[in-house]
Amino acid sequence: MKILSFLLKLIIAVIFIQSLFYKFSGHEQAIHIFSTLGIEPWGRIGIGIAELIIALLLFVPKTSVLAVVGSIGLMAGAVFSHLTTPLGVVVKWNGNSDNGVLFGMAVAVLCCSLVLLLIRI
Repeated sequence: MKILSFLLKLIIAVIFIQSLFYKFSGHEQAIHIFSTLGIEPWGRIGIGIAELIIALLLFVPKTSVLAVVGSIGLMAGAVFSHLTTPLGVVVKWNGNSDNGVLFGMAVAVLCCSLVLLLIRI
């Protein structure tokens, strides 16, 4: 179970950390996403900071459950946003498409987080 837990945390952290470049650099895709949601730029920056903090706290034993709960909250919001706003499952911006990759990563992080929470109980 320790190996599974570590691998799930690693998946979550890698996905969160790799997305930070796009959020913090003001990549046109990130700006499009958060503009569509009506929370650009503060939502983009704030969520990026939250993802960075969660990625770090996942590996601190005393804070890992809190980090998992935070991850579930963020990714539930992401999945909800993809499904209920014009953003959609496949994000399209300036003639480009992510082919559903962002939605898939949000679902993957949500599933990993839920499994981690179940392992902890």
